[in-house]
Amino acid sequence: MRSILITGCSSGIGYDAAQGLRALGWRVFATCRQEADCERLRGEGLESFRLDYADESSIESAVTEALSRTGGRLDALFNNGAFACPGAVEDLPRGALREIFETNLFGYHDLTRRIIPVMRAQGHGRIVNCSSVLGLVGAKWRGAYVATKFAMEGLSDVMRIEMRGTGIHTILIEPGPIGTLIRQNAIPHFEKWIDWENSARRAEYESLRGRLYEKRGPDPFELPASAVTRALVKALDSPRPKARYYVTTPTYLMGFLRRILPTSLLDWVISKG
Repeated sequence: MRSILITGCSSGIGYDAAQGLRALGWRVFATCRQEADCERLRGEGLESFRLDYADESSIESAVTEALSRTGGRLDALFNNGAFACPGAVEDLPRGALREIFETNLFGYHDLTRRIIPVMRAQGHGRIVNCSSVLGLVGAKWRGAYVATKFAMEGLSDVMRIEMRGTGIHTILIEPGPIGTLIRQNAIPHFEKWIDWENSARRAEYESLRGRLYEKRGPDPFELPASAVTRALVKALDSPRPKARYYVTTPTYLMGFLRRILPTSLLDWVISKG
């Protein structure tokens, strides 16, 4: 039985991946930031324990727990948990960037570094990092999230090159619009860090707040989390995995346009989007 540790399993992409891989015969360690979510997953029959990317001790404890259950082996790691902090770049204080990087990048890196020696010792492994269409192109109001995903893309690219010949593959999944709770979960971070009422962009924030707080129908290109799970399975099963797996139409489109358009024209296209 192959084993995988997945982060951010309380809902959305991580939850679907945990359930989907378990159904395919994987031994899944479905971690969550909150113990209450872990308890709920254990009630559903999953092996679940706490892992909070912003808490180094919880990362260490989660790795120890997973390896103790497998006898020191782990076939794959799916770095998935992340959050967004909407706001104009000029309104993002240092603390907001520090907080989002702790989870969306530094936590990924810390966890990955603890797993690599295990994979080196066994001679194989898959490190799959969940990026975004916003790891390929930028978008207004999403500067903090974009910054973390661009950084993760670069770090993953270098690690993929450095790991050549080790049997360890580093893979990026690029979802795009997926039906998750990322918008709702972003609201506390927006309220904590963005002083929109005193911003030079206050009038524009009125529109942003409407999109952030109001219940909306799905994006026309939105896919369910199971679409990401299908890409993850390909990344885990392929004897020669791709460097990147695109999931939704916007991701394919933006990946293509980034390659062929000059920056000024790409900026115009995104601004109309």
